[in-house]
Amino acid sequence: MKKRLIASALCAALLSAGAHAEERTLRVYNWFDYITPKALDDFKAQNSQTKLIYDIFDTNEALEAKLLTGNSGYDVVVPSNVFLAKQIEAGVFQPLDRSKLPNWNHLDPKLIEANDPGNKFAVPYMYGTILIGFNPAKIKAALGDNAPVDSWDLIFKEENISKLKQCGVALLDSPSEILPLALQHLGLDPNSKKPADYAKAEALLMKIRPYVTYFHSSKYMADIANGDICVAVGYSGSFSQAANRAKEAKNGVVVEMRLPKEGAPIWFDMLAIPKGAKNTEDAYTFINYLLQPAVIAPVSDFVGYPNPNKDATGLVDPAIRNNPNLYPTDAAMSTLYTLQPLPRDAERARTRAWTKIKSGT
Repeated sequence: MKKRLIASALCAALLSAGAHAEERTLRVYNWFDYITPKALDDFKAQNSQTKLIYDIFDTNEALEAKLLTGNSGYDVVVPSNVFLAKQIEAGVFQPLDRSKLPNWNHLDPKLIEANDPGNKFAVPYMYGTILIGFNPAKIKAALGDNAPVDSWDLIFKEENISKLKQCGVALLDSPSEILPLALQHLGLDPNSKKPADYAKAEALLMKIRPYVTYFHSSKYMADIANGDICVAVGYSGSFSQAANRAKEAKNGVVVEMRLPKEGAPIWFDMLAIPKGAKNTEDAYTFINYLLQPAVIAPVSDFVGYPNPNKDATGLVDPAIRNNPNLYPTDAAMSTLYTLQPLPRDAERARTRAWTKIKSGT
C-alpha cells in the first residue's frame, strides 16, 4: 500500500509538472519580418522554462480581428498606434504594471505616448513612416532624370503613374494608411471625419487604379528586391530590408527610398498584453527583454526601423541612424502626422471606398 501511495504521489507530481510546463507557454503575435532570429533564440536560451510560440501577421486589420473576439490566444501583440487607440477604447488590453518593466527608463520620453496617454496599456517597440520605395534605373527609364521620387506626385498624378504601370506599382493593402495619403494630396485633412472627403479620395484613387499592379502589405518587399516591381508605397524599414536582400542576392537590383517632401504618416508599433492573456509573467519578461538597448539596436539594424530607445540609438548601424528617410530629421518630423481613429460614419465611408478601389469597379 505504501508503495502504491508513493507511486500515486509521484504520478500526480509528474502530471502537475506537465501542467505547469504547459502554463509557461508564451504566445507572441508580431509583424512579418519584424525581429531578428537571434533575439528570439537568445530569449529562449535565457528563459529555458518558457516555450515561445511566435506567429506573424502583415496587416493591423488581421490583428484587430483576433483581438476583438475577446480571446486572441496571445500573450503579447504588436498593434500600430492608431489601431491601439480603438482597441484600448474597446477594452481589449490589460493595464501595464510598470514595476515589471525595469528597463522602461531606456525609452525616449518624446517618443512614447503614441495614442496611449501616459502609456497605461502599451510599450513602444519601433516607429517609422510610410514612404516611396523604388528601383532608380527603372524609374529613370520610365520618367527620365527628373522623376519626382521625393513627392507623392509620383503616385497620385496620372501622367506619372501611368508610365510606371509597365514596370509594376504596389500599394499597401491598408485603407487606414493609403486613404489618408490621398486626402493629404488633395489638400484635405488626412484624419478627416467627413464621409464626403472619402468620396473625393476614392475618386482620386480610382483614377490611378488601372496603373496599380496590386495591393499587399508584405509581398512588395520581395518583389522590389527581385526587380519584379519598380515602385511601391510601403513602410520605411521594409525598403531597407529589400535593399539588403537585393545586395545579398547580387541580382543587380538597387532599391532606394524617399520620404516625400509633402509629409507622411508617422506610426508607432506598440507592445501590449491582451486581457485574455494566459501568461502575463512571461509577457512582461519578453517586453522587458526587448527594452534592453543591446537587444533592440540589432533589431533596428535588421528591420531598418528606428526604435524609441534613447540608449540604443548609438548602437544602431550608422547607415540606418544617419539615413534621413529612416530616422527623420527634425525638419522632416515637422511634416509628419499621426493617424487618428475615426468616428463610425467616417470609418464606414472609408471601408466602402476601399472595397471599391481594390475591386476597381
